[in-house]
Amino acid sequence: MKFNHFVRCILGAAALCCLSHSAGAQIIPADILANARATGVIRIANTQSSPPWSLLDDNLQPAGYDVEVAKEVARRIGIAKVVFVADSFKNFVDGLKVGKYDLVMNDLTPTVEREKQIDFSAPYGVEEFRIFVLKSNADIKDRPDLKGKKVGVTTGSSNETWSRANLKDSEIRTYDNGGFLFNDLGNGRVDAVISSHFGGMKYANVNKLPIKEVGKPLTFQLSAAGMVKGQPALKAAVSKAVNDMIADGTIDRLTRKWVGADYDMISDIKEALKQQ
Repeated sequence: MKFNHFVRCILGAAALCCLSHSAGAQIIPADILANARATGVIRIANTQSSPPWSLLDDNLQPAGYDVEVAKEVARRIGIAKVVFVADSFKNFVDGLKVGKYDLVMNDLTPTVEREKQIDFSAPYGVEEFRIFVLKSNADIKDRPDLKGKKVGVTTGSSNETWSRANLKDSEIRTYDNGGFLFNDLGNGRVDAVISSHFGGMKYANVNKLPIKEVGKPLTFQLSAAGMVKGQPALKAAVSKAVNDMIADGTIDRLTRKWVGADYDMISDIKEALKQQ
């Protein structure tokens, strides 16, 4: 009896595990674009915590540069409604692969590692990644000074990938949330943070943190819409929408609204593509 009870418990636990795993995955349509047009809905992932790209506004609604680009892309590819799905950078690739969402549009860089697993549209954004330290820090002035230091990065982001590849002599600490990352810089739990110029300055201003940028830009990174592999119609449609938005001034307008009046997004995208 005890043995039979034990077997039933094991089988029950296995069944629950399978149900739990199945609940996180969804059937991916053979043609995501056609399905989204038919239902009138497309699901797009972002963090909702990485300004100016993705954030929550005063009404707790998704806002930011990537959010508005995503809405315009959806309109241009013939989909009436966007459902934004909040998730963290570390989950984006796996989330696409299990059908949790149809696109990721949140400052996602088309790295070699990611391109082995998912596809990307034409790029619609670009930014510089910099070193951030406390204003009182006089020891860290540039990249060589990070040796032996505790460096904070966002989990699953391209700045984590770059830091692990290029800062071998530093202690890399990861954070799921950019707010926690910069708070720990503010209270001295990490010596430096690797982040985009815009993201870092946004946290500095919003949270009133005494931090500064030091040194030269570390890397120059494009951002594009990510999607599961095997969706040529979706990739072509999103890329065309993005390129049309660049050509007709929409990207420039959204850049001035969310990123900065003096930031030339289109020229920097072209320059970054030349360097690839």
